Amino acid sequence: MLTGKARKAGVLGWPVAHSRSPRLHGFWLARHGIDGAYLPLPVRPEHFVDAVRALSRLGFAGANVTIPHKEAAFALCDAVDAVGQRAGSVNTLFFRDDGRIEGTSTDGWGFLESIREQAPGWQAGDGPAVILGAGGAVRSVAAALLDAGCPRLVLANRTVARAEALARDLGGPVEVTDAPRLEDASLLVNGTSLGMAGEPPLEIDLAPLPASAVVADMVYVPLETALLAQARGRGLRAVDGLGMLLHQARPGFHQWFGVAPTVDAELRQFVAADLLA
Repeated sequence: MLTGKARKAGVLGWPVAHSRSPRLHGFWLARHGIDGAYLPLPVRPEHFVDAVRALSRLGFAGANVTIPHKEAAFALCDAVDAVGQRAGSVNTLFFRDDGRIEGTSTDGWGFLESIREQAPGWQAGDGPAVILGAGGAVRSVAAALLDAGCPRLVLANRTVARAEALARDLGGPVEVTDAPRLEDASLLVNGTSLGMAGEPPLEIDLAPLPASAVVADMVYVPLETALLAQARGRGLRAVDGLGMLLHQARPGFHQWFGVAPTVDAELRQFVAADLLA
């Protein structure tokens, strides 16, 4: 039961009905008996700035930001931490008592935590990482991999110019190609929508990957994509996209509601059940 002192947060997107964040945060609120609420907040792009400022004035503790608002959120913030600056976008906002809006990107951190959970022993320094795609989430993941010690990052995107722009922004050991070599890769990441329910499949031959490589898919609908099935069939470690979704939510929840939540089998099962609905 909510009281007048309830802590409030939510997720801003357009559309936002597909978001599993309310279910995820609602689980943690119930688990910890917190007087609080996490709401889906559908906001058109042209209303985004006004909506965020209104939430701050209405006493919200903060909000998550999803498509298509991440870059607009970055521009709106009074302060963005080093992680958000490196990613070039934010997905998590904190509303301070003095009216300031601060932002960060937790996508990359959540991705690495998911890898550590589902492929224990893997380290960013183990070898080159190949990422397919160059969108907003890829930007955050790529920055996190480089900061964690990845010796070389290979970006492959249908629009080469977009990948080249991302490589320039990231700096460091980043190369762009339209035909990535997998022979020495320690990690392959699908950061495109290919393989998602309703989208064309991702067609790639995993045979060149070393036996020690990890294959990760940011797609989580379906939870077991054709890419992950192919990886498991070859005896490779496979990491689904649900883990990234769950882990990236932890820092925001901790700040907004004052409890550091955990990701466990019960939470995964609860959120995954909604993916099948």
